[in-house]
Amino acid sequence: MQKSKIKVVINGALGKMGCAAVKAVSNHPELLLAGALDRSHNLAEELRKIAPDVVVDFTDAASGYENTRTIIEAGCRPVIGTSGFTESDVSELQTLALKNQTGGVIVPNFALGSVLLMKYAREIARFFPNVEIVETHHEKKRDAPSGTALKTAEGIALTRGERAASPLSPSQSTDLIPGAQGATHHGVKIHSLRLPGHLAHQEVIFGGTGEVITLRHDVLDRECYMPGVCMACVEVVKINHLAYGLENLLFEQ
Repeated sequence: MQKSKIKVVINGALGKMGCAAVKAVSNHPELLLAGALDRSHNLAEELRKIAPDVVVDFTDAASGYENTRTIIEAGCRPVIGTSGFTESDVSELQTLALKNQTGGVIVPNFALGSVLLMKYAREIARFFPNVEIVETHHEKKRDAPSGTALKTAEGIALTRGERAASPLSPSQSTDLIPGAQGATHHGVKIHSLRLPGHLAHQEVIFGGTGEVITLRHDVLDRECYMPGVCMACVEVVKINHLAYGLENLLFEQ
């Protein structure tokens, strides 16, 4: 007997990422595109009518949290590509998902290369605690730092542990202009650039005695996100909690 396809709704279907996701889901052998929604739709009402298995959200930072709540409360599984979530937002949504026994995932970055960069940045930070992040996006990105940079900093902070409190060579500079040395998240400096001509780029730069390690990931086309989007849609139906980060679906934790 043929296995039934996973019914997927794309919310934010008119945006660049949403349009790409509509095409990717439509062409995936295990997925069925059940709906393509935009801001003219009432999300809760549409989910009641369509009753999808999974809802992919590519809207904006201002509505991502409420959309995720709506998706979980509708009994659907969220795959969230919208950025702008705080740690408390994620924690609250994870509690709600557990209460509703609903699987899902919030993904700062769907690109496999970016996920691998974050994974190996955590490993390097065990031995090189002096590290800063530079992330560059197009000028229309509304939030800074990026969700990817925040997630990268959080992972680094977890693995470098006590060494973070006393880095080998702390900066001796004083900011003549506030913020000149970037923002700090979990003890990691993040520098955000917003410039036309760019799409999405991240560098994680480690400094040691007489040596430097640089990890860099560049997005050249939004198509690089689509395998991760489709994989997330397939995998979230197998879990009953809200994961934070694609690595939780890719690797054994």
